[in-house]
Amino acid sequence: MKTFICEICGDAYLGEEKPKNCPFCGARAAFVKDGKDANPVVEVREALSEQTVKNLQETLQLEIDANAIYLCMAGKADSYEVMKMYKRLAKVELEHATICTKLLQIPMPEIGSKICSDEKIENFNETIKLEENASGLYAKFAKEATEKHIKILFTALNQAEIDHIELIKNYLVINQGLPISDLQTISD
Repeated sequence: MKTFICEICGDAYLGEEKPKNCPFCGARAAFVKDGKDANPVVEVREALSEQTVKNLQETLQLEIDANAIYLCMAGKADSYEVMKMYKRLAKVELEHATICTKLLQIPMPEIGSKICSDEKIENFNETIKLEENASGLYAKFAKEATEKHIKILFTALNQAEIDHIELIKNYLVINQGLPISDLQTISD
């Protein structure tokens, strides 16, 4: 076995081969390194610009809210698979929130509960909307960042949210029998 470390969240994965995505924060394989080569952005301690602090605070709130709504959606899922998928998404979003608290050097705020639909398709569509919003914000935040490690962070978060969108679009195809080309109109 080998130790692989995510350069975004700093968590270790133990296995024979590098995972395609960090199992903790969802960062793509390019951000997962052999343990000895890793330099996680979450461990960088340097002064942050005022804009970066603002963007990290906004990200923290967004991720906390996503965690809460995905836990609600997990509780209303009509299958074990969808329930577990939403629980995993909730954990990934909580990991993103944890990264923000570490970079801001603040405690984790209290996470409240959120209300969601009883309807699976409505929840899938809401998930796509939330993930598209996060993805767009993180692309913007990556451009605004003046700190190299923060640019890397927001690039990775943007990609993770894009991966979540693709995941949910696959569930919509399965559950509605729609061709992929019809999904753009669903999420608009």
